[in-house]
Amino acid sequence: MTIAFDEFLRVDIRVGRIVAARLNPAAIKAAFHLQVDFGPEIGIRHSSAQLTVHYTEDSLIGRTVVAVINFPPKRIAGVKSEALVLGVPDPEGAVVLLGPDQDVPLGGRMF
Repeated sequence: MTIAFDEFLRVDIRVGRIVAARLNPAAIKAAFHLQVDFGPEIGIRHSSAQLTVHYTEDSLIGRTVVAVINFPPKRIAGVKSEALVLGVPDPEGAVVLLGPDQDVPLGGRMF
């Protein structure tokens, strides 16, 4: 399936920094409740993410990530998830986070 470039531009993907991470005991599959700072224009958004194979709470704090921020909020295991943090699967299917390899401003939009 192909999409037009204008359709791609409708997806708002921004850079954020994880400022808080804690295991969510209400999640059926192990997941973290994340707070991600997208800078002063957007602020902090919450997200639920199944990242427990490769990451700990401490290793997530301060990590720069990319996330979709314009999906409607969705309640996941008691968390109002307001951003979809992006990752790719490793060979076993566990999530590996995507993020910039250089320092970039929080809230920067992917293009």
